[in-house]
Amino acid sequence: MRILVLSGPNLHRLGKRQPEVYGHRTLEQIHERIRGDAVALGAAVECRQSNHEGELVEWIGAAQEQGFAGIVFNPGAYTHTSYALYDALLAANIPCVEVHLSNPEAREPFRRRSRTAPACVGKVAGFGEDSYLLGLRGLLQRLAGSR
Repeated sequence: MRILVLSGPNLHRLGKRQPEVYGHRTLEQIHERIRGDAVALGAAVECRQSNHEGELVEWIGAAQEQGFAGIVFNPGAYTHTSYALYDALLAANIPCVEVHLSNPEAREPFRRRSRTAPACVGKVAGFGEDSYLLGLRGLLQRLAGSR
């Protein structure tokens, strides 16, 4: 089973950007850990990051045709603003789990509303890099139950 793992704007700066909020590990280190967990769970992942909303929309839109069974997605700041990503997730025809390193609901008021979560089957937030891994596990369990 193939899973697409997407990360949105500024996540390429992990390890340097606000380590008190996002931790000290880089996105590539997190991706390596996700790949290892996926193999242990009998899945394969492809990890991508973009600062560009349109590119994320295109990746989501092509995911099913490219053989992905689901998506684990950290939309970053687009979480709070992007109806385009919301629409893309609805149209993708595969399940998505939204993930966040920090807990948006415990941060600034503008971060407390997700525009994308209503298009997802679940959401994991506040567990640092483990949010990606918990999201992957939850998505795989959901997919296994839908067979």
